[in-house]
Amino acid sequence: MSTNTTTQPLLAPIQMGDLLLSNRMAMAPLTRNRADNPDSAPTDLHVEYYSQRAGAGLIISEGSQVSERGVGYIYTAGIHNAAQIEGWKKVTKAVHNKEGHIFCQLWHVGRISHPDFHNGELPLAPSAINPKAQAYTQNGFTDTVTPKAMSTEEIKTAIDEFRQGAANAIEAGFDGVEIHAANGYLVHQFIAKCANHRTDEYGGSIENRSRFLFELLEAVATEIPLNRVGIRLNPMAHGFSGMSIDEETLPIFEYIVKKLGELTINGASLAYLHIMQPFGDVSEVSHAITNVTQHFRPLFKGILMTNNGFNQASGNAIIAENHADMVAYGKLFIANPDLPKRFEAHAELNRWDSKTFYTQGKEGYTDYPFLK
Repeated sequence: MSTNTTTQPLLAPIQMGDLLLSNRMAMAPLTRNRADNPDSAPTDLHVEYYSQRAGAGLIISEGSQVSERGVGYIYTAGIHNAAQIEGWKKVTKAVHNKEGHIFCQLWHVGRISHPDFHNGELPLAPSAINPKAQAYTQNGFTDTVTPKAMSTEEIKTAIDEFRQGAANAIEAGFDGVEIHAANGYLVHQFIAKCANHRTDEYGGSIENRSRFLFELLEAVATEIPLNRVGIRLNPMAHGFSGMSIDEETLPIFEYIVKKLGELTINGASLAYLHIMQPFGDVSEVSHAITNVTQHFRPLFKGILMTNNGFNQASGNAIIAENHADMVAYGKLFIANPDLPKRFEAHAELNRWDSKTFYTQGKEGYTDYPFLK
């Protein structure tokens, strides 16, 4: 296919609900650990970082915890207190001043946390199963513990925290929200049989293990139209945050994606589905599939965003072949704040420095050079 600037599918605009996005390149949600203040609030450094990248068709913020109970990593900016809302207001204003669009990713890590974050109390999860993963605490990466199985009341509280997080995001000026239902965090824990051994209405059958997600979406939709809500799924997560693939993994995600595609609340449909390619090689894993985006495309008629490992050529190709409508870029946006302009000019790309992904300060955050 031709990759002249006028014919690159990645650079074509796209209508997302009532938002017109300037291109089909999303900046993926990226934990960067720069909120190093007592309130876990975004700082002026965040303002610069996000506004530098406002050329993305859509910025999806770093995962922002919806409550103190949702924290699992140090220095992550939340969306549950007044200081955080005020900090994000500065970010969204700066992005909008550059005619960009930005969604807030709503996050609760569930069992991928540690008692150090909760005054010695155990993290919350669907079931008391240690993921045998690591949380990122003041003492560095620390082994997880066996969490507390959530009561029905605690489940309802967590759902309400997502609702309030959506309300706070709108107050902070975000254009919408993305529900983080991927990568082994709380929503994914309810979905996955390896993390959910409940025997009540939130466990057991495919319908029951999906219930938390859909109740959460209904709650969020009381604060914000569904066409301003995206959702991120990682169906083939394996060996990451304690996730594993089993004989029900594909069927439950097929059920969820089909239901998401049919879902309307107050006349609005989901803004987009953000689906992830596998993190590693799952070709030898029983019950796994490798072409995740292509597999789920027929089940979801709305905007489908794909993610993980795409470059300029493969990003253009997957849209041209109609397997996806948008492509989210993570590391490339870290190192290239002006990534759409670089793609348009077929310019050389900066390389990212992985040593500064989770550090503090501007190094490796706001100091990557722009195209001259």
